[in-house]
Amino acid sequence: MFGLGTIVNTIAVIAGGIIGIFFKNGLKQRFQDTIIQGLGLSTLFIGAAGALSEMLKIVNHSLETNGTLILILSMVLGGILGEAINIELQIEKFGQYLKEKVKSHDSKFVEAFVSTSLVICVGAMAIVGSFQDGLYGDASTLISKAMLDFMIVMVFASTMGIGTVFSAIPIFIYQGTLTLCASFLAPYFTTRIIANMSFVGSVLIFAVGTNLCFQTKIKVGNLLPAIFIPILLFLWI
Repeated sequence: MFGLGTIVNTIAVIAGGIIGIFFKNGLKQRFQDTIIQGLGLSTLFIGAAGALSEMLKIVNHSLETNGTLILILSMVLGGILGEAINIELQIEKFGQYLKEKVKSHDSKFVEAFVSTSLVICVGAMAIVGSFQDGLYGDASTLISKAMLDFMIVMVFASTMGIGTVFSAIPIFIYQGTLTLCASFLAPYFTTRIIANMSFVGSVLIFAVGTNLCFQTKIKVGNLLPAIFIPILLFLWI
């Protein structure tokens, strides 16, 4: 079935969010605060592990760094593009729109929606899995991702509330679009490009963890175009 992976992933996000909300009702605030810090730390290390696995390579028994220039150019060019569009503001406006539509009084609704959407959308599995689904009808990668997202969203929902459930909307649009466009985009997504995109995406995941853990205000949304800059660099170089 075409698009099965995205459908399963979307359902998993919704289910995880709903189950997490039930846990939230039984958690005191101090437990929620501690869990959010734990989520932040976990996200930090997930992002760091993904980035360092691409940056650090052992060559002739010595440790060398790779991809520094790609990272810098991707962040700078992506940041300029994202800031010009002001993606973060648009995501927050959409979150506020959803909040008004469902008549939610949850003060963390928009933050939950934005943070969860960024965590589950940024990463190699979303790109690779969508391409496999679109080109070969192989939904296995996205189904595996769905199980991971189910757990992530459930934990997020248990501390941040109902806004996490609506992250199902951007994941459906994002992965669905990639699946539909797979045949057109596939020639541009070589193994090296996907690795570079994953590398940059891992740095953004680290930034999401920083915001969660230390209450910083890194505009991760405005840096999202950085994920796709490696494609332009490949075509340019």
